[in-house]
Amino acid sequence: QFCPTCANLLVIDVGRQTTVSFRCRTCPYIYRIEEKITHKQLLPRKQVDDVLGGEDAWKDVDQTDALCPACSNPRAYFRQLQTRSCSNPR
Repeated sequence: QFCPTCANLLVIDVGRQTTVSFRCRTCPYIYRIEEKITHKQLLPRKQVDDVLGGEDAWKDVDQTDALCPACSNPRAYFRQLQTRSCSNPR
């Protein structure tokens, strides 16, 4: 909701007696809410890049014996990555 006077975004203001209203931060405008207001807007999902490189990146990685407590898989697969540059002076 936006203020009809100054066009700023209204903030929710909860009163003492469970009264709820929208109020403007810059001017004295108050809109009292007397009934339930709902609005649902579904947003489109973005396509997510595979940051770990996909299935091909995990074919030749290191392995060790470790039992997973969630699925009881007896092997753990891991790979080491350098996440930032070295800070040692030369």
